[in-house]
Amino acid sequence: MNKTKETFVFGFALFAGFFGAGNLILPPLLGFKSGSDWWLVTLGFIISTTIIPLLAIFAHARLQGTFFDFGKKVSPIFSLIFSFSMFAITVTLPCPRTAAVTHEMAIAPFFGTSSLLTSVVYFVLVFVFVMNRNKVLSIIGKYLTPIIVLIILTIIVIGVFSPVSEMNPSSFELPVIGGMLEGYQTYDAMAGIIMGGVVLVSINRSKDNMSFADKKVMIAKSGLIAMIGLFIIYTGLIAIGAFYNSHFDENITRTDLLSGLATKTLGNTGSAFLSVLIALACFTTAVAIVVSFADFFKTYFKTFKHTYLLAAIFFCVVGIVVGQMDVKYIIDVALPVLMFIYPLCIVLIILNVLPEKLATKLVFRWVVLVTFIFSIPDFLGFIIPAENLEGIKTAIPFAHQNLGWVLPAIATFILVNIFVKLKR
Repeated sequence: MNKTKETFVFGFALFAGFFGAGNLILPPLLGFKSGSDWWLVTLGFIISTTIIPLLAIFAHARLQGTFFDFGKKVSPIFSLIFSFSMFAITVTLPCPRTAAVTHEMAIAPFFGTSSLLTSVVYFVLVFVFVMNRNKVLSIIGKYLTPIIVLIILTIIVIGVFSPVSEMNPSSFELPVIGGMLEGYQTYDAMAGIIMGGVVLVSINRSKDNMSFADKKVMIAKSGLIAMIGLFIIYTGLIAIGAFYNSHFDENITRTDLLSGLATKTLGNTGSAFLSVLIALACFTTAVAIVVSFADFFKTYFKTFKHTYLLAAIFFCVVGIVVGQMDVKYIIDVALPVLMFIYPLCIVLIILNVLPEKLATKLVFRWVVLVTFIFSIPDFLGFIIPAENLEGIKTAIPFAHQNLGWVLPAIATFILVNIFVKLKR
């Protein structure tokens, strides 16, 4: 297989890994709520679901290590805590969510079986794929992703080019920021840090004689292919959600809206097509997540022979337990957690992309510390009554929009770089 073909295979596999974590159900409702402001909401959504993840892949191309390396410049202890936090969040929330979405949209409407049964069968199959990890990216990239793309593009094209009825007004006061924060629920920034490692391991196994520079180019190009695909799909789903927002009840759920849009565009066969799509898209992401973390633990605990096997078993068991819960419950529980981890993910991704002279160890440490401190009110806002934080949020710019960490992080980055230059 030549380099160009392999790059596209890895790119399609990356796309499937990002796209399938239940993310199909998020953009349509975002468009549904935004109405005529859908393009502004899309702009914010794309920042957190496409641009930031692409930078994460570029960072992987530059580092060519594991996601443990993203926080090394802060300190090895911080990097270890951050890595295990990523592991805990991803294994207990987005990975099981794929099983919950599959059950609600692809299994329950047709078979009426219990969510526990779906979760068990689902993660048994995930385990089988994970234990054959050498073939995973090839199968996903060559076969599953093209099927996913074909079905979803059919829904989007028919929806976009159908006559547009009058749209209901937007419910967003700040559409761009609303879209960006909704993008947190895709976990795509975290996926960028995780999935880049999966591609690197696969390249190392298939191309052990490839130079560092060639691997850097292949990883970066694969990421670009994946993000172009995400941009098209996410934009299309938001658009049709907006175009059809007067066709559905204002309290419609995410899963019901996506099912309704499939029926509107593909007729009575829409639900069947969508079921296949959901099952494939979610499954590919679950496999990618488990493979990534099993690889990480295998690398970290090199002396223990069965680390990969035991890690895969553990992750699948957790998936079974959490995956039987409702999709809405899993999404609601994730909000405070995402407000805690996402700002750290974003600043670590950006700092790892910047030139060494602008992102020294001192810069890493201070920017990460300030980001963590100023994101605490955003995290607490979903746990304690809002009035208890009013004074703090009023004093911090953009804190009421859950972005209170942004300006302090930028200011710290500039000031520490000035200090470093003066010191030199």
